[in-house]
Amino acid sequence: MHPATPPAANTPAGRTYRTPLARRRLLRGLLAMAVAVPMLGAAAACGDDEAADPNGPVKLSIFWWGGEARAGLTEQALDLYTKKNPNVTFEKTWQANQGYFDKLATLTAGGNPPDLFQIDDNYLTEYAARNTTLDLTPYQESGKLDTSKFPKSLWQYGVVDGKLAGLASGENTQGLVYNKTLLTKNGLPEPTTGMSWEEHINWAEQVAKKTGVPGTMDASAVDKAFWVWLRQQGKDLYKGNDLGFTVEDVTRWFQMWKDARDRGATPTPDVIHEGNATDITKQLVVTGKAGTSWVWVNQMPELKKNTKDELGVIAYPGDPSGQWARATMYWSVFRGSKHKDIAVDVINFLSNDPEAVKLLGTDRGLPGNLDLRRMVSDDITDPAMKQSIAVETELAELFGEAPQVPIKGHSKVRAELIKAAENAQYGRVTPAEAAAQFYAASKSAIA
Repeated sequence: MHPATPPAANTPAGRTYRTPLARRRLLRGLLAMAVAVPMLGAAAACGDDEAADPNGPVKLSIFWWGGEARAGLTEQALDLYTKKNPNVTFEKTWQANQGYFDKLATLTAGGNPPDLFQIDDNYLTEYAARNTTLDLTPYQESGKLDTSKFPKSLWQYGVVDGKLAGLASGENTQGLVYNKTLLTKNGLPEPTTGMSWEEHINWAEQVAKKTGVPGTMDASAVDKAFWVWLRQQGKDLYKGNDLGFTVEDVTRWFQMWKDARDRGATPTPDVIHEGNATDITKQLVVTGKAGTSWVWVNQMPELKKNTKDELGVIAYPGDPSGQWARATMYWSVFRGSKHKDIAVDVINFLSNDPEAVKLLGTDRGLPGNLDLRRMVSDDITDPAMKQSIAVETELAELFGEAPQVPIKGHSKVRAELIKAAENAQYGRVTPAEAAAQFYAASKSAIA
């Protein structure tokens, strides 16, 4: 799952919270799996029930992942929608993120998916390719789904094969977090947005020599860093249904980080592995084992909770237009829903109604509507979150076009990058050999 939404500690993995009616619907869905395709086809042909009586009672089913705090905020926002639209009520179901997509797949295969559901970029393409998601483009073009205040690259990151498969429920982007206290104490300059990768490694080497703390976490296994670097080279992670890079590209990436390790700019392989394997609360920048870590901007509050040092955050090295407004997650509508129009109106409400956006805050990332983002920012008291919003809003002016949404197999590609990069980090193979390993495994993952 996306790192902005870690499993809630007080939410048992896989446990689903729903009304009694939702449980009966799930059982019906499981029983219906054998006739999944006919049911989906029939559902898709039904049309909207509300067309017969636009003011008649409507119950929308909605499914999302998260903890109790997110559930409370979401339920308040949905209750507000019902208050303003009394004929619409909700059948609300939510659970921790572990097992969420297994449950969604079961519901979908059984012909009983929710009208409205939360999804992320690991699965959006897959669901869109199966025609599970409604194309939101006509609603966007008519203004019924208003994206006029969204960064263009944010809503574009929900387009799959020319169709808007989901609308971002929040925004995030890559962030290089650094230990400002360490630098100030040692009279060292802070890194800046726009530094080249070579300049970043040179800077990190100087930090290591002056402080004894490696200046940068080795990013060779960090998929989001590799992705930004590729875009800065005129390449991409994916191109259509294939990889958007070559073995030679990966070799250059791995070689750059080998050179950084050889110069002492990064930690040792065991410590790098620790940074690769641990959660956001134990990133090397907060454990004192590196001067920087490669994270998402909206993870700053969680990082800050785990260190007394002052932290700063900037864009990744290189041209910042290699970054984009990334959806933390999306809202999508089931293509066969009998209440498509109302489901889309709910998405529009959650994205653009000032009261609803204020209620939801930054739980799912920074609000996509830039006007309402400023309103939410004014109400936030957490300095780290204020810093996240300020930095991302500043970077939004530099963002490039959104890449295509990752294709099926993306999770496996990410895992294979870590495996190959660590083989190179430990010296088991050369950068070129690691690159060949990763490329072959990635081709297999997306086949």
